[in-house]
Amino acid sequence: MTHTRTKAAAPTSTTRELRLPALEIQQGRGRRLYTFAMDGKLVPEIATVSRVRRDEDALLHGYQRPEVLAHVAAIRKYIESDASPLLPNAIVIAFDERVRFEAAPSASDSPDYVRTGTLIIPVVDGADLDRPGFIVDGQQRSAAIRDANVDAFPVSISAFITNETADQRSQFILVNSTKSLPKGLIHELLPGASGALPTPLRVRQLPATLLEGLNFNDRSPLNRMIQTPTNPSGVIKDNSVLRMLETSLSDGALYRFRNDEALPNTGYMLTALFNFWTAVAAVFPDAWNKPPRKSRLMHGAGIISMGYMMDAITHVRDQGDGIVEVEEYTADLKSIADDCHWTDGEWTFSDGVIRRWNDIQNTPRDIKRVADFLQVRYRNR
Repeated sequence: MTHTRTKAAAPTSTTRELRLPALEIQQGRGRRLYTFAMDGKLVPEIATVSRVRRDEDALLHGYQRPEVLAHVAAIRKYIESDASPLLPNAIVIAFDERVRFEAAPSASDSPDYVRTGTLIIPVVDGADLDRPGFIVDGQQRSAAIRDANVDAFPVSISAFITNETADQRSQFILVNSTKSLPKGLIHELLPGASGALPTPLRVRQLPATLLEGLNFNDRSPLNRMIQTPTNPSGVIKDNSVLRMLETSLSDGALYRFRNDEALPNTGYMLTALFNFWTAVAAVFPDAWNKPPRKSRLMHGAGIISMGYMMDAITHVRDQGDGIVEVEEYTADLKSIADDCHWTDGEWTFSDGVIRRWNDIQNTPRDIKRVADFLQVRYRNR
């Protein structure tokens, strides 16, 4: 769950209804899209923005990023100009089931996938979350129209009706995935998305779910340490963790729990991850939970290289009958601890190359160099 809106609630503070001419368009398997026009100044009366955030229990709420003030100001200036402003793109709104459609008599020659009629939208006085709609796309345009010094500005609206926040979130991801939406926000929203997603997003959904568990489960040694839109103070870049997870899911320690013919066993995956990173924290306490500029263990090169170590140790330790325990990971990591220089000193690699600890960069070459070096040391011992 993401926000605590009551399903199809009928608030007592409703004062009036908007009745707007609309088209109902049937798409896919029984999905209906509503297209209509209204004064953009009235949009805030029927729809609000669901800001992405986490509550005290680390549950994710909402899906929208904050307003980009410079973008809003630029659109507002355009709307107020004498340049005959035109905003052709529709604002997308997800309504709850308080909104209803009354169909008009259909003409005999009308396509069977479209009906004309009236969309009836309650206008609610009170808190923003009492509004029947959430803006899925177009929050910057809506804010600019709201603030613009004009009497009215009609806009096109595309809407759908659902009480499921996961459905709203999926549509938000789909609408914005080809735009300059921060990847971190998409990754944070993916675990709670539902329905059909494009293959590239579907592939990322499982790593994003594991990242959420690592970052917001109280049992996790990485609790609140991964930087995301709702946890900006984290010291580890979310993309580094995702790359580590994707590699292990592909052919490493987490692969055996994927269960490609059914649902992946995320519980076992998280237990394995918790065990390994608990061991890492115990073996390298001086490098743990520090900014990457002070510890290359928390740097992309360190996170991804240690992910390869998790895969290597698991391959040696796991005989297919259970999870590798913290003590086992700890013992094996201690065997290569003296070869690691996360916070000071120099790395002396097998090919004779010597690099200062803070010269290691988050590049494929440096990651491979560190990962290969540590795995060779481990296997030799």
